[in-house]
Amino acid sequence: MNTNYRTEIFKEGSKTYFNSSIFFSKEILKEVKILYAFVRIADNFVDSVPQQPEKFNEFVKEYRSGLKKGSDDPVIGPFIELVKKRNFEEKWAEAFFDSMRWDLSSPKMKTIDESLKYIYGSAEVIGLYMAKILELDERSYNYAKMLGRAMQYANFIRDIDEDNSFGRVYLPLEGSGFSNLQKDVTGYKPLKFRMFVQNEIRRFLHWQTEAEKGFKFIPYRSRIAVRTASDMYKWSMKKIYDDPFVIYDRKVKPSKARIYVAAICNALKIGLGQ
Repeated sequence: MNTNYRTEIFKEGSKTYFNSSIFFSKEILKEVKILYAFVRIADNFVDSVPQQPEKFNEFVKEYRSGLKKGSDDPVIGPFIELVKKRNFEEKWAEAFFDSMRWDLSSPKMKTIDESLKYIYGSAEVIGLYMAKILELDERSYNYAKMLGRAMQYANFIRDIDEDNSFGRVYLPLEGSGFSNLQKDVTGYKPLKFRMFVQNEIRRFLHWQTEAEKGFKFIPYRSRIAVRTASDMYKWSMKKIYDDPFVIYDRKVKPSKARIYVAAICNALKIGLGQ
């Protein structure tokens, strides 16, 4: 698999991340694409219609085998090289696989603890991978995990309707007054749904604010990329906060122009020490 193909995987998987990531250095961006291709391909096996558990299990098996003897797989091979170069912990990939395997059973979260268990493997470990790629001080690791957590939670909110189509509910429903988040259910209680979504966005903002305390550990150029992605997630959540039912009409995402303007503003702010 060549670099262009990994670029396409990255671009199709997340336009916000992709457009923010161009501000990384060439070498870091290369490693980010290797990481993203690895997690995206695995995720695609569990998110395809129909799901492909056999291919997912083969992917996991090839990865585990490749750690010992190498792999010719165009996605797994480069990732294993990155594992060794950056000294990734093996338990991170296993946690990621656990969360992806959970998706095969169409999870329906009842408590925040269940949501957080899923988030650790699906997002917090990605933050740890990124901290290693960026060669950050170990003091940044908890902030990196928190940023992954916050962004994944924002995805849960933004993607409620898409997840409904898979029979999945990632936001904790305990105490919400809802048995599921289908529009024909939430539409009968619009004020309750509005309050539910806004409360979950406030939870996201709490985690995001904590995560941003760790930006001080990120070098200037990389900080532009990370801070821009963070800002765009907050922008999307503000739109949904103002109109929670918009999630049933479209995916709320910033335009490429908005991302680039935000990046330029962040470059100036960071350069001025703000």
